Amino acid sequence: MEAAIILVFVMGYLAITLEHSIKIDKLIPALVMMAICWALIALGLEGFPQWFDSANHSLLEGFGNFTSDEKMHLMEETLLHHLGKTSEILVFLLGAMTIVEIIDYFDGFSTIKDFVKTKKKTKILWIFSILAFILSAIIDNLTATIVLISILQKIVKDRDVRLYYAGLIIIAANAGGAWSPIGDVTTTMLWIGKKVSTDHLVGYLFIPSFLCMAVPSFIASFLPIFKGDLDVEEVEEKKKSKFSGTMLYLGLGAIVFVPIFKMITHLPPYVGMMLSLGVVAIFAEIYSSSKFSMTEYDSEESDAHAHHSPVHHSLSKIELPSILFFLGILMAVAALESLGILFNFANSLQDSMPMLGTEIHTGEGVSDLVVLLLGVGSAVIDNVPLVAASLGMFHEPMDDELWHFIAYSAGTGGSMLIIGSAAGVVAMGMEKIDFFWYLKKISWLALIGFLVGSVAFMFTRTLF
Repeated sequence: MEAAIILVFVMGYLAITLEHSIKIDKLIPALVMMAICWALIALGLEGFPQWFDSANHSLLEGFGNFTSDEKMHLMEETLLHHLGKTSEILVFLLGAMTIVEIIDYFDGFSTIKDFVKTKKKTKILWIFSILAFILSAIIDNLTATIVLISILQKIVKDRDVRLYYAGLIIIAANAGGAWSPIGDVTTTMLWIGKKVSTDHLVGYLFIPSFLCMAVPSFIASFLPIFKGDLDVEEVEEKKKSKFSGTMLYLGLGAIVFVPIFKMITHLPPYVGMMLSLGVVAIFAEIYSSSKFSMTEYDSEESDAHAHHSPVHHSLSKIELPSILFFLGILMAVAALESLGILFNFANSLQDSMPMLGTEIHTGEGVSDLVVLLLGVGSAVIDNVPLVAASLGMFHEPMDDELWHFIAYSAGTGGSMLIIGSAAGVVAMGMEKIDFFWYLKKISWLALIGFLVGSVAFMFTRTLF
C-alpha cells in the first residue's frame, strides 16, 4: 500500500510540474492526490508497520501492537493536526491577499510609479530591482512582481528591453521574499511551522538575499541592452483616489506589523494578520464613501464599485485556486510524513550524500549539497512541496542554520528557470516570456546570484 501511495504522489507531482503542457490547473491534481493518498491510508491502515509522530518528530513506538480502533483514532487525530497546521498558513495567506487587494482597490500601487523619475536605463534597472527586493519582503514576491511589471508596461515601450527588466524583477522579487517571513509562501511555511524566527531569518538571510539581487543587477547593468536612455512612454493616467497613498502605506504597515504582533503576544501569525486585516478594512470602508463622493463626475468608476464594499470586492479578487493548491499539496505531503516515508528517506539521504567538508555542512550531518540541490530542484518543480517535504524529513530545532539555508535555497533557486517560481510564472503570463529566451538571457544571471548568495550564507551563519 505504501508503494501505491508513493505512486499516486509521484503522478500528482508530475501533473503539477507539467501544468502548462497538459493544460490542467495544478490545483486539480493537488486536491485529487491529497484525497486519494489519505483514502489509501484509511483503507490500508492495518497493514502499515510504522507511524510518524509529528509532535515529537520521531516514529511512534509500538504502533504495530495498536488495535484497529486505536489506529483509526490516531489517524483521525493526525489528519486533524495537519489540517490545523495547514489552515494556519491558508488563513494567513487569505488575510495578506485581501489587504493587497484593498490597496489595489484604492489604486495604491500607482503611487510607486512616482519613484521613477529618470530615463537612464541602468538607474531604472536599479530602481525596479530594489523596489522588487523591498516590496516582495512586505507583500510577497508574487504580488510584487505583478505590481512592478504592471508599472513597467506603462513606462517602457520597447518590449525587448522590458523583457530584460522583467527577468531582473523576477530575480530580485524571489531574493526579497527569501529573507522575510511574509515574503514567500515557503518562508511563511517555515515561520508558521516554528522552524525560523523573524530576527534570525533577517539576520541570516538579508545579506545573502541582497547579494542574490544585487550581483545579477550589477552584471546586467553592463549589458548592451541597458546602455543609454529609455524612451519613456507618457500615458495619461486616470485620476487617482486621494486616499491611494494613505492606503498603500497603511496596508504595507499592517502587514509588517504581523511579525511584531507575534513577537509581543507569541500568538500564531494568522491572529495578527486578521487584526491587521480588520484595521485596514475599517479605514477602507470609511474612505470608500469619500472616494465615491469625490469622484461623482467619474461615472465609470462609480458604476464599477457601486455595489461593492471595498472588503467584499477585495475578497472576490483573491486567488482562491492558489489557496486550494496549497491545501492539497500540504495535506498530500502530510500523508507521506505520517507513514514515516519522509523520515526514512531523509535518513537514507543523509547517509548516502557525501559531505562537502567537515567545516562546511548544515545542521546535524545534513550536507550543504543536499540543500543546494533542493534549490536547483525548486527551479524545475514547485518549491512548496519541496519545503513541505523538508519539514517532515529533518528534525533540527528552531532557528537551526539548516532551516535558514532551506528558506534561501527554495526561495531564490526558482529564479533559474522561468517556471521555477510563482513570480516567474506570473511574469511569463503577463509578458508572454518564452521559456528558452529566459533560459539563454536570464538564467545565468540568476545562477550567479544564487551561488554568490549561498557562499555569503555560509559566511553569515558563522556569525550566529
